[in-house]
Amino acid sequence: MDRAALADFLRRRREALQPEDVGLPPGARRRAPGLRREEVAALAVMSTDYYTRLEQRRGPQPSEQMLASLARALRLTGDERDYLFRIAGHSAPTPVSAATHVAPALMRVLDRLNDTPALILSNLGETLVQNRMADALFGDKSGYTGLARSEIYRWFTDPAERLRYPEDDRDRQSRALVANLRAAYGPMGPRSRAGELVRALRKASTEFAELWDRHEVARRFEDHKTLIHPELGPIELDCQVLFTEDQSQALLVLTAPPRTEGYEKLRLLSVLGEEQFAATRP
Repeated sequence: MDRAALADFLRRRREALQPEDVGLPPGARRRAPGLRREEVAALAVMSTDYYTRLEQRRGPQPSEQMLASLARALRLTGDERDYLFRIAGHSAPTPVSAATHVAPALMRVLDRLNDTPALILSNLGETLVQNRMADALFGDKSGYTGLARSEIYRWFTDPAERLRYPEDDRDRQSRALVANLRAAYGPMGPRSRAGELVRALRKASTEFAELWDRHEVARRFEDHKTLIHPELGPIELDCQVLFTEDQSQALLVLTAPPRTEGYEKLRLLSVLGEEQFAATRP
């Protein structure tokens, strides 16, 4: 671990960012360039003290998970992320873990979406990052590990995952998820994470196995869907999707037309999200 290089790199990357680059309001006049340490710490979901010690060449060696959070908070490119890992004493991320690094271009869009649910998914249905409104709509997905990080795996193995959809829409959702996985499986191949997911699901779910054998292939996200919130009930929403160039990640944005019931429920959802955020703040 090169503490001096790590400290200097973090400081320079922090100073190169402006609040609007990461979706924060400009706030009061700043005495120093770039983001404040506490802002980077909050974006990376770590304590300000921990981050400060890294910039001061102190503290323990950061874990790979912590470095991944810092890379996301500082909007690092793939090359910058690999460099961060190496100077912190770790090998560059493997293709498996590197695939979860959020594309900076999608993050810039997500940063500007504060009043509607939005989240970034991998091509295997893993939630990589979601905004406050998406937390309020779907719940926090950051705690899942292993294959359960994929919404496709959870859909076919955890009955609770289906409660967000009306019963008469669940068959369509099952087909769409399997078709999306087929689209990812083609270029990734049987020895990839996609292949691992398919093998596990074929053993775990007869429904999945039958749908997989249909060989339906499509990156499908319905333009209109109904989601069921535990407090607000059914919410009718339109879904727009923005893919990265290699289609390995997708930004999903959920909206409702003005003056509709769905629009009013999104306004209520924003209030619920604020209350949840306030309740979890230290």
